[in-house]
Amino acid sequence: MNTNEFLDSFERTFKARVPFILVQTTERNRAVELIRTVCVRQSVTAYVHTLSKGTVDINTNRVANEDRSVIGAVDFAALQMMQRQNLTFVMTELDDVETDNAFARQLLDTVILASEKGGAIVAVTTKTVWSQVQRLGVSLRLSPPDQDETYLNICRQIDDYRGLMPIEWDDADLRRAATILGGVTKIEAENIIAMMAARGSIRKSDFSELMHAKDSVFSDVSGIERVNVRPENLNLGGLSGLQNWLQRKRPLLTADLRERAIRPPRGVLLVGVPGCGKSLSAKTIAAQFEIPLYRLDLANLMGMYVGQSEGRLKEALEAADRVAPCVLWIDEIEKGLAAGGTDSSGVTTRMIGQFLFWLQESQARVFIVATANDVSKLPPELLRRGRFDELFFVDLPTTEERYEIIQLYIQRGKLPAITPELLDELVDVSDGFAGADLEAAVREIVEVAFLNGDSDVTPDLYRVSFRNIVPLSRTSPEQIEAIRAWGRERAVPASGQAIGNSTATTPIRRSVLLG
Repeated sequence: MNTNEFLDSFERTFKARVPFILVQTTERNRAVELIRTVCVRQSVTAYVHTLSKGTVDINTNRVANEDRSVIGAVDFAALQMMQRQNLTFVMTELDDVETDNAFARQLLDTVILASEKGGAIVAVTTKTVWSQVQRLGVSLRLSPPDQDETYLNICRQIDDYRGLMPIEWDDADLRRAATILGGVTKIEAENIIAMMAARGSIRKSDFSELMHAKDSVFSDVSGIERVNVRPENLNLGGLSGLQNWLQRKRPLLTADLRERAIRPPRGVLLVGVPGCGKSLSAKTIAAQFEIPLYRLDLANLMGMYVGQSEGRLKEALEAADRVAPCVLWIDEIEKGLAAGGTDSSGVTTRMIGQFLFWLQESQARVFIVATANDVSKLPPELLRRGRFDELFFVDLPTTEERYEIIQLYIQRGKLPAITPELLDELVDVSDGFAGADLEAAVREIVEVAFLNGDSDVTPDLYRVSFRNIVPLSRTSPEQIEAIRAWGRERAVPASGQAIGNSTATTPIRRSVLLG
């Protein structure tokens, strides 16, 4: 719940004199400040315990008990509540109270005493507590500041810098910054803005740095792996249909969509021929959107104990929500969520259900790029409309796309430009090649140029290198046609052209007549 929701719930719980209130949050100071606000409104006596100060009056900050230990704080609370009515004690360092132990029982006795004396024990922590204690109270969760709160906090912070440095951000930029910083705590957002202001200006060009600064806050998140993207090495040839669609969706990833109740873009599922750029697309999308890229490896989430795999998946998806906006890349998703397998324990089925629920319900700005080669193993539920924004089929490059891809790889390898006649010849020879085949053919030439110099790069070298490649479309034409047949019925062509629009890739069969 956001700040207003938390204040309302806590104040009602406080008025009811519930003897135990568990406040689950990672922002201890923010929670204590909100609790102090309620205590001032209600004109009640309350104390807060920290390891650094001991127990102090929450309003005056005067030390009430110098014993800084947690056990000493609980003892002091019990002693005071035996002598006075309606006291409140806020504990910020409760530890080892998740199970039945001596300290948990001491806390239980103190909570029971609070219920008799009209008092309350408030625990601010990220952990759970022993069920016997929890049954005597309620649990409230204080979430990080929402978009509106973050916007107001950024406005106040930026206003302090006005007149001291150049500030180019207008109201739309401030709201965009609030969207980007969703999921971080108040102090983390303040630190990020302060780091940007330390350069002496706040420019419109700072949003890329803003995203990377937020990314550094979550440099180590469980279950997902940070992928470093170097935009200068990413050139996605062809796939104009996919690229045009992405450009239309890009503004929605950081815009404020609440006015029309639009859901942020969910992502794409890329299926198709192996080696045609599905994985490269994930990196390219992250570079174009200027947001971090994380990789979710479903195979690494599998555990040997009951419930371990599902728990790891839940943690990974929650981590993705926290680092949003981001691109979440799930490579070969069919291997981790294969349908109709031999898993008798039901782990895969439960993981599919958990993933689909998150895919449907999460409102975080996580743009998913999932790739699949073996479409027959994909669970039918994953393909239902509404899970992903679009299902694209990545086919073998068309003639026009091969022109573009070959030239991209030549430029990346810093090879001398080739003649239009040679390029036409290579495009004809490479009919049926996947993007990976084209890369392999040009890479051979780049290696020769590196070892012997550009003088050894001849048209014949190009011809030999391309003719030595035997693509999958020639070794397994039936497999390619089966994949294409699936794509024609269920997917949108990523190239913007009809699937299978390239010239025939199946070898010509000659009939031999015996007389």
